[in-house]
Amino acid sequence: MTGHHRDAALSPSEQATLRELLDADRRRTTDRIALLGRDRDEIVTSSALTASDDEHDPEGTSTAFERAHVQALLDQALTHLAELDLASERLRDGTYGTCARCGQRIPIERLKILPASKTCVNCASRRR
Repeated sequence: MTGHHRDAALSPSEQATLRELLDADRRRTTDRIALLGRDRDEIVTSSALTASDDEHDPEGTSTAFERAHVQALLDQALTHLAELDLASERLRDGTYGTCARCGQRIPIERLKILPASKTCVNCASRRR
């Protein structure tokens, strides 16, 4: 009892649930970006106000590390936000929930856990 069209299409209720998950994830991600941006700005401001001689300042190295760490987290959040936006576009155009590599339907359980997912578990595990 498997029709290709039925297996590939998300039901309206599945679409609504996944849209809510994408929207909630997007709100969390934009909040995280705002917080990380403030953290980065505070680190930059405080390091500019303190020592200008990082070479002899024991705090200089940890400040640089902290700034790089916050920037890496910010970059990850910005990448995730872009992935969420692409997932929302796919939901609108009807391609959401289809594996970008093999074309099979991504199980709804995976989409509920990772709503921005573009690949099924098999393809994701093969990715290098």
